[in-house]
Amino acid sequence: MRPPVRTAAHAGSWRVRCRRWLAGWVAGIGRWPHLVVLITLAACIVGALHMASVLSINTSTLDMLADDLPFRRNFDALDAAFPQDYRTILVVVESDAPGMAAKRAARIASALAAGAPHVRSVFYPEADPFFSRNGLLYLSPSELQELVDRLAAAQPMLAALARDPSLAGLAGVLHLALANLAGAAEAGADAALAAALTSIAETVESVAAGHPQPLQWRRLMAGAASALTNENRQIIVVEPVLDFAALAPAENAVASIRSVIAATAAADEAQAHVRVRLTGELLMLADELTSVRQNIGIVGLVSFVLVLALLIAGLRSLRLFAAVVLTLIAGLVLTAWFAAVAIGQLNLISVTFAVLFIGLSVDFGIHYALRVQELYHRGIGIGLALREAAAGVGGGLVISAVVAAIGFLAFLPTAYRGLAELGVIAAAGMVIAAFLNLSLLPALITLMPPQRLSGPRAPGRFAAAIAALTERHPRRVLAGASVLALACLVAVPRIWFDDSAFALRDPGSESVATLLDLLNDTRVDPFRAMVLAADEASAEALASRLRALPSVRDVVTLGDFVAADQADKLAILDQAALMMTAVTAAPAPSAPPPPAALRASLAQLAAAARAAAVEPRTPVSNAAGRLAAAIAATDWSEDAITTLDRSLVGDFPTALADLTQALNAAPFTAADLPVVLLERRRTADGRILIEVFARDDQRLQANRRRFAADVQSVAADASGESIVVTEAGYAVLRAFVQAGALAGAVIIALLIAVFRSIRAMGVIFSPLLLAAGLTAATGVVIGQPFNFANVIVLPLLFGLGVAGGIHMVLRGQEERAVTLLETSTPRAVLYSALTTIGSFGSLALSSHPGMRSMGVLLTVALIWTTVCTVLILPALQVLLLPPSLPGTSRTVRQQST
Repeated sequence: MRPPVRTAAHAGSWRVRCRRWLAGWVAGIGRWPHLVVLITLAACIVGALHMASVLSINTSTLDMLADDLPFRRNFDALDAAFPQDYRTILVVVESDAPGMAAKRAARIASALAAGAPHVRSVFYPEADPFFSRNGLLYLSPSELQELVDRLAAAQPMLAALARDPSLAGLAGVLHLALANLAGAAEAGADAALAAALTSIAETVESVAAGHPQPLQWRRLMAGAASALTNENRQIIVVEPVLDFAALAPAENAVASIRSVIAATAAADEAQAHVRVRLTGELLMLADELTSVRQNIGIVGLVSFVLVLALLIAGLRSLRLFAAVVLTLIAGLVLTAWFAAVAIGQLNLISVTFAVLFIGLSVDFGIHYALRVQELYHRGIGIGLALREAAAGVGGGLVISAVVAAIGFLAFLPTAYRGLAELGVIAAAGMVIAAFLNLSLLPALITLMPPQRLSGPRAPGRFAAAIAALTERHPRRVLAGASVLALACLVAVPRIWFDDSAFALRDPGSESVATLLDLLNDTRVDPFRAMVLAADEASAEALASRLRALPSVRDVVTLGDFVAADQADKLAILDQAALMMTAVTAAPAPSAPPPPAALRASLAQLAAAARAAAVEPRTPVSNAAGRLAAAIAATDWSEDAITTLDRSLVGDFPTALADLTQALNAAPFTAADLPVVLLERRRTADGRILIEVFARDDQRLQANRRRFAADVQSVAADASGESIVVTEAGYAVLRAFVQAGALAGAVIIALLIAVFRSIRAMGVIFSPLLLAAGLTAATGVVIGQPFNFANVIVLPLLFGLGVAGGIHMVLRGQEERAVTLLETSTPRAVLYSALTTIGSFGSLALSSHPGMRSMGVLLTVALIWTTVCTVLILPALQVLLLPPSLPGTSRTVRQQST
């Protein structure tokens, strides 16, 4: 039987006293293992029940940063002034047939405003009577004159259709128009007639294909004036009632909106390809959570299998495996209970405390279990093996837990509240993990001792080769590390933090895809900046300065909603209204013609179109030929004729009435604007909202930062997505620099105090710094920047790296006759890293961008941490920390007797 390995501290040192205390503690655990297990089980049950009743989740991304940050105060001021503009849901209605989108949107908006549950307000300005009546005043005088000329040319046709709004009336008008063409030259000049024939041909083709699309009379009548609204896309802004205690705060509101969408669908919309989608920040968050849940299934299965396989392979004992896993589960429950009691809620960052806890708790468990196994296989009893293991690795576990806790708590004084709360929870988790791995784990191993092998395990060839390399050629190893460090320095200027929320979201989700489609829509710009001005005069003065900025495309204030040059425009409209009197005064139409008359009229129209489709080819003759071909392409049944009649002229009376109303506009001021618009542009105390739109693509970080800086140079209190995202990114970077400096200083001092050696501190920290640099450099090479999701890799790398380094240095100081890399310690470091990679590196398989980036960077970080810990650190130890004389474990053995 080989005696236990002896340690190297002097008998009177505090480290020996600590080892004696740990050995005595575990000896006490060994006398009452059942009681320890029962107490832990009871605590877990109570904690789980209490946690389930009080722990909530806050999904607000802004709440992850301190309230007193300037950009937070600016955002809160805008939120308080215009609460209906934030946390909204956009209902986007689109159709190949433009009129169908407006009809469906009007029904949806009306139903939502009528009292749909979980809906606070609805804003749909395009259907507001004010803009229907005064919309033409927003055109320029030249555009209005073009409208008048267009109406003058079409006046005879419109008058005839007003008297007979049917296929028969339309056919008669077109027959006369085509018959009166003087020749090809005149036909080529008649662009309006060519456009009308083309639109009619498209409608005939759609009816013949079974997908009728109504003729757009508004476009034919108004021409460029119809561009005031996007007839193919309508947008409704819904302010929902939110529940931030839920994982998806808008879930109930979204369900209510989708119910209304389903209830307002009509049969004819399916034929017109009407599509209704939802988007907005709240929807993107909900879709992101859905995407995470969908991806986590296969990822979780892969992770579970890998972790089980790696733990079993590393421990080579099902009993040790069960003990480590049960200890891990108990620690997770107790840490979550602490979070419920101490914080009360989890945010989008602190929910990942499980990632940190699993990684470090498994690390603690593997180190202790493998040391027990190493001693047990040397022939000593399980009780003494447990005590010797506690004396050997217990100090390292405690120091590692304290160091990791300091690293996490360093975020507490920073402005990054999300990571500060994570730091508090993770720091408590480290204490819980260390305590359980020195109490519950020994109790479980006492109750389930592993099977004894026939003899001590021989080191593997790979471990022997690494040991030979680091012991015989440490300077070569460090020379290679120096080359890698220089390569990292080259990559440093290219390391960047991507603060874009789009980089973390699934581009295939409905909400993200919809918002990306809307980026070129002037009505919706999620990256716009917003400023509050004291009054209208101040708003106009500030808007002038903002318009002069090179990164600004447009600036909109309340004054921009009051049409300019109203007197001149009203005079033009009066002229058009007078000219349209003959149309509006037409007698009421008689009864609609029967199908036989409609068929005859269609044949008449086809004949006229064929006659006009002559050489030389002109826009009119081409359009006439297309119309003739469309009519001749099918046999027109009675139902088809009726559908064609409705599609061609069904919307004409409504379009004519809307045009007549718009031609009779009246002068207005800001006070006459719709209340729903004023509420979104002016506060009760007279402050005015200014919206600033960027010139360049705000999905690019450089453009976003330039735009934010430009706007803030003129208006320091500006807010908006581009500014919030940019400033949040800066706040996160400052938090990491501040926390890193604080944690580094405290931990360096602690390690020097513990090891009483600056060299030992350098041996532990140097490989960790190199691993961090290599991780960042690899991210540059593979194009993976840091972001709000994968930034959690840094504290995890720090915790595991320091823990592994502490264990290696402590074991190296204990050993003399035994080569360090042939002991269980480097195997524990390796399998700890491998299980963490298996647990969370599988996230790299996810289709969710945020999860994938976390998995990729975590895998890279742990690979480099493991390489540096088992290769670079032993080489440093050989040169800087030669082993001391043995002599301490005798005290532990004496206690056992």
